[in-house]
Amino acid sequence: MFYNMVVAHSYYKLYKPYGYLSQFINNQGQRRNKKLLGSLWDFPDGTMAVGRLDEKSEGLLLLTTDGKFSHLITSKGIEKEYHVMVDGVIDENSIQQLQHGVEISIDGNPYFTKRCKARLLHDISHIEKRFVRDDKHGPTSWLSITLTEGRFRQVRKMTAQIGFPTLRLVRVRIGDFRLDELKPGEAKTFRPLNY
Repeated sequence: MFYNMVVAHSYYKLYKPYGYLSQFINNQGQRRNKKLLGSLWDFPDGTMAVGRLDEKSEGLLLLTTDGKFSHLITSKGIEKEYHVMVDGVIDENSIQQLQHGVEISIDGNPYFTKRCKARLLHDISHIEKRFVRDDKHGPTSWLSITLTEGRFRQVRKMTAQIGFPTLRLVRVRIGDFRLDELKPGEAKTFRPLNY
C-alpha cells in the first residue's frame, strides 16, 4: 500500500555576516580558507541559499531545503531592498539616475539596469554598526535601493557608475521577508505564507 508522504521542508532567515560566502560547500581550491554558511548554524542536510550575497555584502539571506520555494523567490521578479553606504555626499540628481537605470557591465557586455526605487536614508539606527573606514577619509551617504532584478554585484556597479562607490551593502528585505531584529550570524526559522 502506498501513502502520500508530505516532506517537511525547513526555511530560515539568516543575517549573513560580512566575509562569508553564500554557500555551504567549497568547490574551488583558491577559496579553501573562506568562511561558509554551515559554520554559522546547524542547518539540515540539503539546505540551500535562495539567491546570493557576495562575500563583502551582508544582511538577509533566505535558506531552505525546498527547491520549489527557492525557484519561486529567485524567478518572479520579487523586490530586494538594500541599504547602501556610499563614498561621498550623494545628490538628488544622482539618486534619480539610479531610479531611471544606468548602464553597467555584465560579463563584459553593456547592460542597462531596470528602473528601481532609490532614496536617501536619514536614519540608519537599524543598521548594525561595523567599522568601514575612518571619518578622515571623507563623508558618506546611506541609500535605500530596491531592485526586482539581481545581476552579479549589480548595486555596487550601479553606485560606482554614478560616481559614488559602495562602501557597505546590507540587504534588509526580500519580498515580504525582512531582516528585522537579526544580528550578524543569527538565523531564525519561518513558515512561508501564501505559498
